[in-house]
Amino acid sequence: MLIKHSKFKNTGILFELLVRQITADTLSGKESKATGILKNYFNKTELGREYKLYDSLLKRTNLTEGKAETIINTILESSKQLNRSALKRQKYNLINEIKKYYNLEEFFKTKLPNYKAHASIYTLIEAYSSDKKISHEQIIENKLSLLEHLTSSTIKKENKKEEVFEELSKQDKETRILAYKILLEKFNEKYSDFSNTKKIILKEYINIVDNPVKLKEFYNTKVNEIKTKLSKLNKKTKNQVTKIKIDETLNLLIELDKSAKVNNDHVVNLLQYCDLLEELELANG
Repeated sequence: MLIKHSKFKNTGILFELLVRQITADTLSGKESKATGILKNYFNKTELGREYKLYDSLLKRTNLTEGKAETIINTILESSKQLNRSALKRQKYNLINEIKKYYNLEEFFKTKLPNYKAHASIYTLIEAYSSDKKISHEQIIENKLSLLEHLTSSTIKKENKKEEVFEELSKQDKETRILAYKILLEKFNEKYSDFSNTKKIILKEYINIVDNPVKLKEFYNTKVNEIKTKLSKLNKKTKNQVTKIKIDETLNLLIELDKSAKVNNDHVVNLLQYCDLLEELELANG
């Protein structure tokens, strides 16, 4: 029998996504419902106990194979002590709680760098708690995946961001909120001379940079908004040279196709188009 991985039941993934949601909500300047959800479901609960098992594995690297294997076996043995019925009920209630305030499809679209390790832990814990005969090949494959994670000698640069989230998630609620407020104040201070439109573009980019589908949708929406405004302003512009330049700009403003990805250059272009819009609006009164 093979165990199918489920993001909806993976305690480690649920925790990480909630932490990211808190960050996104706070940067957007709104109260985060995810903060209360995280506190209620991961504080002195079976979910919280299981998350500690995930955390014990994911935060370790640069170990010898012997130590890594010992840690994996210890964690799996500890997982047998969890109350499976209570854990199942809490996960069900947690998903329903998230669903009240967030779009589940959007919530789970965010990509995590350690996704493979999360999935391996989930599969192994489920295998060790099951009374059914689980495929030995699947168990071996997932153990090897975790061994690779635990024995890696370096942490990739793109995972540095995860360390920050992990460290913040360990702090109390007041400390986390203070950190997010400081981050938001620094952002506003650095870009104080930006217009509201440009601030919104930057904030959205920060919030959904790890969600390529949503980021592309946002980019294409902004492109169409700018094209519409430019077209209207072009009709009011009397200078023929300016009209020609606006037409050229409109030809450059195209939506990204399904295979394309939004990068920093695209965001910079959006900001420059906003500058052009502001100048034209000023020129036309």
